[in-house]
Amino acid sequence: MKIASTIARYLLGFIFLVFGLNGFLHFIPMPPPPPGPAGQFMGALFISHYLVPIFLLQLVPAILLLAGRYVPLALALLAPVIVNIFLFHALMAPSGLPLALVVTVLWILTFLSVRSAFAGIFQQRVQS
Repeated sequence: MKIASTIARYLLGFIFLVFGLNGFLHFIPMPPPPPGPAGQFMGALFISHYLVPIFLLQLVPAILLLAGRYVPLALALLAPVIVNIFLFHALMAPSGLPLALVVTVLWILTFLSVRSAFAGIFQQRVQS
């Protein structure tokens, strides 16, 4: 399991490093926006510059994952990004759903290796 979680951590870090850097450097050609709500949603994110912090929230945790430092923090920062990616593809653009599922599985495998760091947030009641 340790080898699988290490490979998952590196793959997850690499995926988000590539796509986070692409948000700033534009080295992967972008296809035309999808029709309908998906295109409108992406257009609104682009015009409002909302994607800049999203790309930073992909890039910084990717570097942390690849360096093997602050892995629980990196996973906590990536979790909402992955949820939004998954929901976007599940609800508006199903063509990207396979990659969203792969990223989700990689996140879970990486999470399982450091789940003890999250033990405190899964407590039903906290001692005062």
